[in-house]
Amino acid sequence: MGCSLRGSMTGPMDIPKGDKLVLRGLKFHGYHGVNPEETKLGQKFLVDVVAWIDLRPAGKSDCLSDTPSYTDIYNERDFRTLNMYPQVFAVSVQVGKPHVAVQGPVDYLGVEIIRHCRDLDV
Repeated sequence: MGCSLRGSMTGPMDIPKGDKLVLRGLKFHGYHGVNPEETKLGQKFLVDVVAWIDLRPAGKSDCLSDTPSYTDIYNERDFRTLNMYPQVFAVSVQVGKPHVAVQGPVDYLGVEIIRHCRDLDV
């Protein structure tokens, strides 16, 4: 369960560059929030996951075992992608709440967290 930085290049604001696996629009029901209704009744959460990885070895071998699969990352559910897959050098998880009490129309409000392999040592 190592974390290799092979192929990781970062740009402005340390945003990873390169190949990536993308899981977009995952939908979950959860019981998180500051309001009592959020923790009692629950609500819908929208989740996007991006895992930066050098896909050249899998492209050359045409072998699925040379890369994590989308379904493995999806089924993981706790999103410890950097710990579980040594090929992944950075990951972004964005969580959105589409039903929030604000004045005006929104698609969702949320948070995005980006972690790099080197962040595991902190």
